Amino acid sequence: MPWWGTVLFLAAVVLAIWGFMSIVGFRTRTLTRKTDRRAEDLYPDYAGPRRVRHRYLHMHGVWRDHDEPG
Repeated sequence: MPWWGTVLFLAAVVLAIWGFMSIVGFRTRTLTRKTDRRAEDLYPDYAGPRRVRHRYLHMHGVWRDHDEPG
């Protein structure tokens, strides 16, 4: 193998490592960014005091319409 083949191979390895690290860093920054959303905003059916949810379940037999077919 000529010397320039070794240089190209090493350059490709370095480029692959750099690409992988940049993708991982991008995903890490995306998943750990600050947000103003709350669990109550993302899952409105589960918001509220436990007593209110229990009362609704007892009165209607289902929690909202998630357990109903259709």
